[in-house]
Amino acid sequence: MQKSYYPKLNEINREWVLVDANDQILGRVASWVASVLLGKDKPEFTPGVNMGSLVVVINAERIQVTGTKLDSKIYYRHSGYPGGLSQISLRDQLKKHPERVIKLAVWGMLPHNKYGRSLMTRIRIYAGPEHPHHAQTPEQLN
Repeated sequence: MQKSYYPKLNEINREWVLVDANDQILGRVASWVASVLLGKDKPEFTPGVNMGSLVVVINAERIQVTGTKLDSKIYYRHSGYPGGLSQISLRDQLKKHPERVIKLAVWGMLPHNKYGRSLMTRIRIYAGPEHPHHAQTPEQLN
């Protein structure tokens, strides 16, 4: 009889991974980042166990999208008050807050529960090429 494998806390090995979003497609970058956050790139992957690495995304302002999404994709938010619906297009969101575009795309590919919210704390997104995580020596993700 085979027993299922459940990793111990000291067996989990977390690295820092650097993702350069320069001229990359938004959905592809988001799926890579979600896969690394979940730990699916490791051979000892176990569903439901936080085995993923920490991810640093740089050059978020230089992300690419295909088709007419720059004008047709709309981000909505509501203040909670009557008439409080706000909307912003992808083009304007990339100009004002490019980090939010990648953050929302990655969040859409993770579980929408407590596990997914804990995974979102392990991602750092920066609009430009500079990041303050040089001491962790992140490895470049290809």
